[in-house]
Amino acid sequence: MVLDYVVPTPLGTSWGLGGTCVNVGCIPKKLMHQAALLGQALQDSRKYGWEYEEQVKHNWDIMVQAIQNYIGSLNWGYRVSLREKSVTYLNSYGEFIEPHKIKATNRKGQVTYHTAETFVLATGERPRYLGIPGDKEYCITSDDLFSLPYCPGKTLVVGASYVALECAGFLAGLGLDVTVMVRSILLRGFDQEMAEKVGAHMETHGVKFIRKFVPVQVEQLEEGTPGRLKVRAKSTEGSEIFEEEYNTVLIAVGRDACTRSIGLETIGVKINEKNGKVPVNDEEQTNVPYVYAIGDILDGKLELTPVAIQAGKLLARRLYGGSSTKCDYINVPTTVFTPLEYGSCGLAEERAVEEYGKQNLEVYHTLFWPLEWAIPGRDNNTCYAKIICSKHDNNRVIGFHVLGPNAGEVTQGFAAAIKCGLTKELLDETIGIHPTCAEVFTTMDITKSSGQDITQRGC
Repeated sequence: MVLDYVVPTPLGTSWGLGGTCVNVGCIPKKLMHQAALLGQALQDSRKYGWEYEEQVKHNWDIMVQAIQNYIGSLNWGYRVSLREKSVTYLNSYGEFIEPHKIKATNRKGQVTYHTAETFVLATGERPRYLGIPGDKEYCITSDDLFSLPYCPGKTLVVGASYVALECAGFLAGLGLDVTVMVRSILLRGFDQEMAEKVGAHMETHGVKFIRKFVPVQVEQLEEGTPGRLKVRAKSTEGSEIFEEEYNTVLIAVGRDACTRSIGLETIGVKINEKNGKVPVNDEEQTNVPYVYAIGDILDGKLELTPVAIQAGKLLARRLYGGSSTKCDYINVPTTVFTPLEYGSCGLAEERAVEEYGKQNLEVYHTLFWPLEWAIPGRDNNTCYAKIICSKHDNNRVIGFHVLGPNAGEVTQGFAAAIKCGLTKELLDETIGIHPTCAEVFTTMDITKSSGQDITQRGC
């Protein structure tokens, strides 16, 4: 049996079966990112000889409808798959009321009760609000953005998470006036050199950044689709006040685990009271033996859809298929789909220094210019690649980072090699595919410690 229920956002947004990724995460995010890239491709096309006279503009309604239609097909496909596997699906909110027993409440308030030998928690997370006047009344989150029935217009994105920067990036790419308000650093938890390069590229392409400010009030000046909002913000370093009007305020300051209102305390499942996440052992088992947990609610684990899928698949095989294989949470690749994509696998440079010591590392790096961008003549020597190697372990690659087009596609392949113990020598012995962006990892020969110029000239 599967229980799946989406508590509507303060603005009333909800969605179908498939979780965050399908409905309000990876899928619509990547599609809107693609819409923005197509806009850039249109500009590039003139340099490649394409001629067109009509005014080119973006239609938000058409894009959103197409994306929602696709998501709807996925929702239906999951329901069909569950039925084919004889899995009972209830669109109800589950809550433990005693050991091995839950109460399920549907949208109409009708209640049913169910018992089971084993339970798996996969409730995920929801966006966190600011706790200031006007945030829930007038602001939106990523839970609302992808089905928003009108173009958001001039937008303030509050936060510097990957969700914040991805949304800011594609909104700007669609031609909107976008500002990002940052409390401290960009992309906390990611390599900070790469994060700053992501931000610098976004600024170059029109996204404005307000650093070290936090909103303290959002006031509605005018209703509408979009309306007009006045944002009042305060400096984190002094008494300076910032005020500006926007059509839309998108909050992306993090997410909270959905674990505090499902009755876990009733059956004794422990959570980390600070963040609401669930501690588990290496088999995703909680402190209550018949309750397991997977996905974003795990304490100390990565909040990534493929990680949750892998953990769930392996858990099912262990519980019912006689397998003993456990999920490997080390060297998990990921990509931030900002206008200039950032792919990574392994350790950030700061973390590598902390764990290994700077003197025990060698960092190879280079700038590069995708051939496709040479004809339009844009963003020369903006893309960047680096690998972090452990000197005393045969120069094994412990950190892989790339900033450039199709970074996710590039990173996925190298992630398999890193899992197999990739070394700098093996990269040097690998013949690159020319002309590609990924080939720069087979020709890297400049170390950070050398201080040499990494500007690329020629193909």
